[in-house]
Amino acid sequence: MSAEYIRLQEDKERKKHWKKWGPYLTERQWGTVREDYSPDGAAWENVTHDDARSKAYRWGEEGIAGISDHKQKLCLAWGFWNGKDPFIKERLFGLTGNQGNHGEDVKEIYYYLDSSPTHSYMKMLYKYPQAEFPYQKLIDENKKAGKLQDEYELIDTGIFDEDRYFDIFIEYAKK
Repeated sequence: MSAEYIRLQEDKERKKHWKKWGPYLTERQWGTVREDYSPDGAAWENVTHDDARSKAYRWGEEGIAGISDHKQKLCLAWGFWNGKDPFIKERLFGLTGNQGNHGEDVKEIYYYLDSSPTHSYMKMLYKYPQAEFPYQKLIDENKKAGKLQDEYELIDTGIFDEDRYFDIFIEYAKK
């Protein structure tokens, strides 16, 4: 029997609560139907990424590589600053439905590298540009593109051309 199998059994039998903490925190709560308080039902346009910095949510929280308890009473996430952006990077950037030529879309580069079923180990890689993040350029280029054109992605902005970015590895382990 593997150590993970034993952890799963302990959790199932409620001897140890291995799944009490995990990746239950969304990376994008803003602009979702769960948080629609718009007068016209336009959930995707009601809260933008810009608005999210000063928004309190009712039904969830968000954060890059965040973890929380299973009830989201305590949420923990990371914030980054490259020294160039006008604000701390606390959530993934994306477009609202009308900003994107194919609807709402996150415009970031990140990878989930590993996770055990009990979340006793988790690993993520986030690629954060060293230059100022091109928020407005991504909005402008996607808004002017037609439905038949490809989406304009972060990689298309040229921000990674000289390999000037931070590889941020986030790892969690439980004893």
